[in-house]
Amino acid sequence: MEKFLELEGGYLVIGFFILAITLFVTTRPFFAKGAVVKGLSYVGLFLVVVIGMHYKITTDRMASVKSAFKEGKTIICESRATRKVAQSVDVNINREWVLEGDVFSSVNYGRVFHTARCLVK
Repeated sequence: MEKFLELEGGYLVIGFFILAITLFVTTRPFFAKGAVVKGLSYVGLFLVVVIGMHYKITTDRMASVKSAFKEGKTIICESRATRKVAQSVDVNINREWVLEGDVFSSVNYGRVFHTARCLVK
């Protein structure tokens, strides 16, 4: 559950905001009486499916990144710190990178990278 909240927390906040907007709109007098229940049901179901799919895809990618890293393959991680020059960093076990849980770190690099923001090269 902790990993789900870590990865999807922002999307859950956005989803609750969308549900609040749906509730506000469907309670207007020009909507039919059952519109609140139908609107919240359909929008809520859609959000559950989309957020669930995103979580599944992200965790599958994280698993493939972890296994590729352990095999010695190069991993590309997004660097949000530098937007103008190098927007990605190559992570490799042979370049003194270490995988601790879901995070890549190196003594030669000041930042850490979460495996959810990385791809196999």
